[in-house]
Amino acid sequence: MGKTGLSRSWHVIYTRSRFENVVLEGLRGKSMEAFLPRITVSRRRRDRRVALQVPMFPGYLFVKTDMAPSEHLEIKKTVGVVTLVGNAGGPIPVPDHAVESLQIMARADSGVATGRAVRAGSRVMVVGGPFAGVEGALVRRKGKGRVIVNIDPLDRFAGVEIDMDDIEVLPDMGR
Repeated sequence: MGKTGLSRSWHVIYTRSRFENVVLEGLRGKSMEAFLPRITVSRRRRDRRVALQVPMFPGYLFVKTDMAPSEHLEIKKTVGVVTLVGNAGGPIPVPDHAVESLQIMARADSGVATGRAVRAGSRVMVVGGPFAGVEGALVRRKGKGRVIVNIDPLDRFAGVEIDMDDIEVLPDMGR
């Protein structure tokens, strides 16, 4: 595909939930250049931690195309594709250097953190470990994957060091 002479550029595809790999393989099966940035994360299982490869941006992947009508249609017909990210004028291209940077980050896969920014003072719930179920306030990050959280039972503060994976940020209720 892509033999129309048009300039090829990267575009973002929004996928059905957890269909990133299905879309990636579908596009590759149609001989399209596609990229799904992945990172390794540590997840807690019942009695141990496991390292998993997960999408850096869940629900999104990249495809390099000239956006000829036939290619656009083939992309949209791929199982799991919801839409190409864009506006009323159509899909918006992503600069090559931005995708190249993501490719470098995905290859390095060391210390890449994604998700919502957690700031000092954020209200958190401890969801794993010996303090599971306790609310507190994030004091600061400490090292790779560790945070200091003030837990506040009985209106007293006690700072504890916890794995980042063991906390969830609580919604801000206008506090």
